[in-house]
Amino acid sequence: MKHILILCAAVQLVSAPLAHSADDYKLGADSQPQLGTPTGTLEKFTFKSSQIFPGTERDYWVYVPKQYNSAKPAALMVFQDGAAYQSTNGSFRAPVVMDNLIARQEMPVTIGVFINPGNVPAAEPGQKGRSNRSYEYDSMGDAYTRFLLEELLPEVEKKWNVTKDPASRCTVGISSGGIAAFTVAWERPDSFGKVISHIGSFTNIRGGHVYPALVRRMQRQPTSSSATEPEKTRWAQIQKLRVFLQEGSNDLDNLHGNWPLANREMEAALKFAKIESQLVMGDGGHGGKHGGAILPDTMRWIWRGHEK
Repeated sequence: MKHILILCAAVQLVSAPLAHSADDYKLGADSQPQLGTPTGTLEKFTFKSSQIFPGTERDYWVYVPKQYNSAKPAALMVFQDGAAYQSTNGSFRAPVVMDNLIARQEMPVTIGVFINPGNVPAAEPGQKGRSNRSYEYDSMGDAYTRFLLEELLPEVEKKWNVTKDPASRCTVGISSGGIAAFTVAWERPDSFGKVISHIGSFTNIRGGHVYPALVRRMQRQPTSSSATEPEKTRWAQIQKLRVFLQEGSNDLDNLHGNWPLANREMEAALKFAKIESQLVMGDGGHGGKHGGAILPDTMRWIWRGHEK
């Protein structure tokens, strides 16, 4: 309970925008290796055979906690922009946080999959490759979700026993990866029931600014006379989502939109639709310092009640 209160207090403390970004957030003890804490393994792979995003290549890493037992399905966290989240000297250091929280049973035994966006290699020597990141992450629709569920995650599931329960599966991302994390759960709430979005780009890069309106309209779905049974089932699954949003009052404001305003709008829409959610505002800009500093408490919030 104390961790939830910490997050709530953080929202109240920064309710008024600051003139300048402090952006001086520091990593706490839960983001540092602790003596005697079991350490998981991190293994790197490359995926080159996508049919949904043909021609792309990407690296991904799989974190397996020391407590993993193949006889019991593990929970799952999928991180977009995986290199940034798995780095041992970056803003997030997610594997270290997972080591510490799993050891104290503050989150379940969880396999982490850290996935980079696709890259199309250069066609000729001396040319540069082309990033597929915005197309994959910012686009509306189910293409990236299908890539995860039909192509990449099956490779992981060949080696490790991962749960199919959406309540024990979480997507995570920063910026465009943040909106992608939400899209995955929005499109397939039967597969992912939890979302962590850091400085999510719920703006008009590729149409994502419509999400607050879509979320609000879903509130009418169960009582609509034209709603089909699959639609009613999907709404029931969406209502079970748990969504965490982190944002900074000095984030971007450009031709695509205003990031702080967009995240506040998303939070308001989620509350209106009675979807469990939490928005923590800081005074940072478009970076990972704030999200990384509060990642341990974020994970405690997103996984609370897991033992039940």
